Amino acid sequence: MSKPSELTKVESYFKEKLEQHGATHRGVDYNSVESQEARFLQLIKVLDPSLKYSLLDYGSGYGGMYDYLLGLGHDLHYVGYDIAESMIAEGRKSHPDNPACVFMNSIEEVPLLDYAIVSGTFNMKLDADFDAWTQIIIESLEQMDSRSTKGMAFNMLTKYSDADKMRPDLYYADPCFFFDYCKRNFSRNVALLHDYNLYDFTILVRK
Repeated sequence: MSKPSELTKVESYFKEKLEQHGATHRGVDYNSVESQEARFLQLIKVLDPSLKYSLLDYGSGYGGMYDYLLGLGHDLHYVGYDIAESMIAEGRKSHPDNPACVFMNSIEEVPLLDYAIVSGTFNMKLDADFDAWTQIIIESLEQMDSRSTKGMAFNMLTKYSDADKMRPDLYYADPCFFFDYCKRNFSRNVALLHDYNLYDFTILVRK
């Protein structure tokens, strides 16, 4: 199945970022390690780290989430999924010969796992139409839901951002819309986190 044109453009955008900055926070378009990890901290609230778990990192890039979780002492089986083949290649290069850390660029090949997480993947819409990008996000959330048994978490830029700082190439979501969608379609146990002093929000879905 061919990718929508919107995703092809995003894939090219991140391929260029990776070529410019390598397997770093800048290579996946974060301003700093601190801002990257501040978002990771919110997302992993859906996890139970007291037990070994399996995780789908949707839009994984080179696997920065896996490195972050290892640094916290988590015991996990990690599957990184990304549409950009260059990111998958870099993830495999950075984590060689590790059966607990695998990278895939076909969502159909991703097995059923405990959790699914996405960080920052939905933000960069480039010149895509707002409604078309919203539909791509919903389809992605459906894929995450169908491949996770215990829960999932995602973040997006918020429509409550300062108007003078909002960019036309970024997607600013309505947190209430996505909270409602998750409640109606995925689980009764949904949390909306919008209190961590960044221009985005995180939604946790527990099953």
